[in-house]
Amino acid sequence: MIGLHYIDEALLVAEKPAGLLSVPGRLPENQDCLVARLQASYPDALTVHRLDQVTSGLMLYARGKQVQAALSMQFEQRRVHKRYEAVVEGQVAGEAGEIALPLICDWPNRPRQMVDLERGKPALTRWRVLARDAGQAWTRVELEPVTGRSHQLRLHMASAGHPIVGDGLYGARPAPRVQLHACRLDFVHPLSGETMTFVSPSPF
Repeated sequence: MIGLHYIDEALLVAEKPAGLLSVPGRLPENQDCLVARLQASYPDALTVHRLDQVTSGLMLYARGKQVQAALSMQFEQRRVHKRYEAVVEGQVAGEAGEIALPLICDWPNRPRQMVDLERGKPALTRWRVLARDAGQAWTRVELEPVTGRSHQLRLHMASAGHPIVGDGLYGARPAPRVQLHACRLDFVHPLSGETMTFVSPSPF
């Protein structure tokens, strides 16, 4: 059962559990995904953005092509503001900052991405410390992806020496799940013009 935070005639906001694909994969065994489950009840639900399979949290879906185009434009123009909460390995120095490293797909090892200063696409992540473990094993951070590159938050934190807990793809030790959660979503309703804000508490 998928949790819905909001639904009206134009859009819906759903909660994606960790481990579930956002959209169907190419293989037959990868057809189960959040949008397919939503379309079982709301056939007009259409994808606007994605979360990695390992990531949980808030996702916005359009109902119909016109709304999909309007919401997609908001994402392109960076008028949609997203916040994530993550627990990363080690003690992050400082209280807040930015990571600006260009990213590109590591084709021989896809879906991995990699930093490439010459060919990578610009990527910017803002971070802020929320809490620290007294034993110095981990730091809880809020992350804001200013750009929306694939695996951006995961690779940027790993490149800073602080991979997200459980993210073995980028060098973290094993854990029951990757501790990355889409916790806040702000956008403008395409019909009413109202600013919409949704919050989902971190499950870890």
